[in-house]
Amino acid sequence: MLRLLIVCAAAGIAAGVGTGFAGMSATTAIVPMLVTFLGVPWYESVGIGLASDVLASAFSAYVYKKNDNLDLKHGAIMVAAVLLMTILGSYFSQYMPDLEMGRLSVVFTTLMGLRFIVLPATKQAKLGLQIPENRRMLLSIICGVGIGFYCGFMGLGGGMMMLFILTTILRYDLKTAVGTSVFVMTFIAFTGAVSHFYFGDVTNYIPALVLCIVFTLVSALVSSAMSNHMKDKTTNRVTGVVLFGLGLMMLWESFL
Repeated sequence: MLRLLIVCAAAGIAAGVGTGFAGMSATTAIVPMLVTFLGVPWYESVGIGLASDVLASAFSAYVYKKNDNLDLKHGAIMVAAVLLMTILGSYFSQYMPDLEMGRLSVVFTTLMGLRFIVLPATKQAKLGLQIPENRRMLLSIICGVGIGFYCGFMGLGGGMMMLFILTTILRYDLKTAVGTSVFVMTFIAFTGAVSHFYFGDVTNYIPALVLCIVFTLVSALVSSAMSNHMKDKTTNRVTGVVLFGLGLMMLWESFL
């Protein structure tokens, strides 16, 4: 029980930091932690991670909206494209083997942590307004389709993909990108969680589910409040250090 509490607390805190600071999906930290340290099957771990992401992303989006760092209009367009593809990706992911997907998520966590340390998404001018409106809508739909399927299939990385797309393709400044990302991730996480609970069975992992939800929510609220008052490079590097450290620990555990 103590091991369960420690692992879920560490995973939830790391997930909340990633959500609040960089708009990442909580599954990025929760899935590899549950698979590596508790032996929870990959598919059920994804369901727990997505369920933890719902409230954390929703409340983080509220904090960013209060600080005028959320694009509701184009975020809503992206949500519409994302939902169907998330369900489709979630259905196909149940046929992937636990071990290979668990290892992939560990490596992915480590590399993304290193990326945020070395190449933080620095603050940009709000160039997105210079993109023609019809093109922005089309890009939002196309990006939503790709992100939805990837997030539903992999169960992680949707927020990171979205952050990359919003800052590089749609040219948002970092804080608006994060606010819009957690807004969209709220719907992705809810749809994905429902799909995973329907296709899978998490009844044996209710304690882990509850603990992860609570720790992720509290951590996300604190992190998102701090992020809106910090420099962009600082928020990226804090998240990068947390993810990179977790990735190294999980890689070490895997080798042992």
